[in-house]
Amino acid sequence: NIAGKLVFYQMEGNATYVRDTGELASDVPTETMFELYDPQKNFSKTNFSYTWDLGNKVIKGSQPVVRYHYTESGNYTLRLKLGAVKNVKMKGQPNYAVSQNASLAFHVDGPPMWVCWRFLKNCAPDSSEGCTLTMLYDNSLQLNHTFTTAGVQCLDMSVRNDISKLQTSFSLYVANLLFILSCAAVLVATFSFIVVIACRPRHQ
Repeated sequence: NIAGKLVFYQMEGNATYVRDTGELASDVPTETMFELYDPQKNFSKTNFSYTWDLGNKVIKGSQPVVRYHYTESGNYTLRLKLGAVKNVKMKGQPNYAVSQNASLAFHVDGPPMWVCWRFLKNCAPDSSEGCTLTMLYDNSLQLNHTFTTAGVQCLDMSVRNDISKLQTSFSLYVANLLFILSCAAVLVATFSFIVVIACRPRHQ
């Protein structure tokens, strides 16, 4: 779980005061900072997003600090929500061949996290099949898989950690190796024909 504390600073003139009792002066520039408690450095590579609910407005940002001031006195409840898993990006082209070992590479924001993935034939949901669960400690995920059938397939992926989660899917096209070789042969033959025509000596 995520642990930490909020520290409040208020600036009056050239002086800065730490307000650690929860009492703030109204109509004074205020800065609140979240200090993460992470002695094991489990979240050293995590880029958090911060949603600050100040009680009278909401501020979103990518830094663990927010600056504001309350124009009126009263009781306010401050809430902070952290997010970590932002997106999963697939590297390379989504085209593969049947019966060949395919290597799929992904970039994932927000480690450490649990990643649960499975391949779906024809992109049809199948609740009877479970997913492969793995723990990811950095931003790179490498999957090796051998496709047994041709057609459109989907890679269903669920990513989560202690504070957020993300569900996503990637569409992949798998072709028969014979079809790929046939297309390559046609391209080579066409190119050879063009070269022969272009290089044939001109007769007077």
